[in-house]
Amino acid sequence: MILAAGRGERLRPLTMRLPKALVQAGGKPLIEYHLEKLAAAGIRELVVNLSWLGEQIEAHLGDGTRFGVTVRWSREAEPLETGGGIRQALPWLGEEPFAVISADIWSDYDYRRLPKVLPVDTRAHLVLVPNPAHHPAGDYRLEGPDRVRARQAGRVALTFSGIAVIAPALVREFPPATAFPLREALAAAIAADGVSGEVHPGCWSDVGTPERLADLRLRLGD
Repeated sequence: MILAAGRGERLRPLTMRLPKALVQAGGKPLIEYHLEKLAAAGIRELVVNLSWLGEQIEAHLGDGTRFGVTVRWSREAEPLETGGGIRQALPWLGEEPFAVISADIWSDYDYRRLPKVLPVDTRAHLVLVPNPAHHPAGDYRLEGPDRVRARQAGRVALTFSGIAVIAPALVREFPPATAFPLREALAAAIAADGVSGEVHPGCWSDVGTPERLADLRLRLGD
């Protein structure tokens, strides 16, 4: 699943007429990088959620054929946030764990590294990155080789990259058509020792502001 329903408010005025997923860097829209990398990793059945200016994304990607994938659309009258968007799309995502990617990030992470299955007692696997300058406190910490824990004062923390593998059970108990952030569902699973993680030390960017977009464009040669 690719999360593409956000309003991109911090990127305004650019996103007043263009959805954030279609903002370009390196000569192509951000969401195209994900489609191409997922297809290369053998992940070819995708669900994309839409809300703000979503008709532009749907018109641009079509059914996904030219990218080597099949796209289904989960349309939201009002944005349901990250967790609510995933919850609404469950009927199209099946019963097995699935990859979730935020459309507004860019990274050189290889999606072939994502786990194909999750242990029975694990509800999510998160790809974490070293904290960027704009988020120095991080989101979570790792304990042992791969157990994700809540952030704790005095302990090294990491930032959630927006790349994950999620079991449907993580969000299924939330009411449908209800807006909630993914971090709310993750908090309960982390408390139950049900979230694993890995660190990606390579390139990663959360394209959330004009300054970060400019940095990424410079990195990609725009």
